[in-house]
Amino acid sequence: MAVGVKTEQDIKSLDAYLADRSYVEGFQATQADVSVFESLAKSPTAATPHLLRWYNHINSFGDERKKFPGEKKTPLMAFDDEAAANDKVDDGGDDDDVDLFGSDEDDAEAAQIREERLKAYAEKKSKKPAMIAKSSIVLDVKPWDDETDMKEMEAKVRTITMDGLVWGASKLVPVGFGINKLQIMSVVEDEKVSVDFLIEEIQKFEHFVQSVDIVAFNKI
Repeated sequence: MAVGVKTEQDIKSLDAYLADRSYVEGFQATQADVSVFESLAKSPTAATPHLLRWYNHINSFGDERKKFPGEKKTPLMAFDDEAAANDKVDDGGDDDDVDLFGSDEDDAEAAQIREERLKAYAEKKSKKPAMIAKSSIVLDVKPWDDETDMKEMEAKVRTITMDGLVWGASKLVPVGFGINKLQIMSVVEDEKVSVDFLIEEIQKFEHFVQSVDIVAFNKI
């Protein structure tokens, strides 16, 4: 989903859209995020906290945004209400017959039609597969000194594999005295991956890693 942001209503809609997700599409930053980011006329304010959180996160990558996967899309408004197409179940059928709005006529026939449509929609929605709880995590991995091979350190970190863990984009962030820290994104399935365990696994590379800190932790 790519969106264009032109009016105050668009801003509010985008804020609501990002309330329960970390990115515009999927579970990691993509060019869809860049498209929406660049379409904003100005920085969000505290009046739209979810949009502000997302904006600051995407902004923190700087030129690294060019390396996000995917393709840029022309921003188009695609926000929906509680009966949105995003809530439809993909069962191979045509959902166009589930129209929650129906007729505005105040007669018994119109009321019956609306009730039947609501019932049909509820049945379809009840068949929707259960969501898997996931979290988007950004970690700071600090080396011992300026002589630490940061590329090799990142390679070591990415060798950590487990069911429910996906590594994302990364970048080097200066911390002073010629030392950089590795900031790396990951998406984990909450029931399968313990964040504490993941940090312990990274710290096992003791010849490279001095410490690991959580920069951002968002439920998806």
